[in-house]
Amino acid sequence: MPIRPENRRRYPADWPEISASIRFGRADSRCECLGECGRGTHDGRCPNVHSMPAYDTGSEVVLTVAHLDHTPENCDPANLRAMCNGCHLHYDKDHHRQTRARTRAAALKAAGQGSLLDGDTDAV
Repeated sequence: MPIRPENRRRYPADWPEISASIRFGRADSRCECLGECGRGTHDGRCPNVHSMPAYDTGSEVVLTVAHLDHTPENCDPANLRAMCNGCHLHYDKDHHRQTRARTRAAALKAAGQGSLLDGDTDAV
């Protein structure tokens, strides 16, 4: 998955090498997801292989590297998993939803339209 420009500084300078060693070394070009993505579309290890048609859609598989703790600074191999684009997107969906909500709230606040509940912890 492409790294957003605002997050580029969070990745180590040798990220391309780290990513390639996970995707094409350890994973041998195959998705390492064992179901933690939550898609429920495969039993055991996902069968998707980089640059081949995806088993579920037929689209070309792009093998990516997921940070299991969603922290780009943590590049310990135990925290990294080669995942096809489908598994990676599903694995990150809750994290993306939370990030989107925080970004939207910050934008509204910056525009002077903060939540009616700002500062009122008893209202919930």
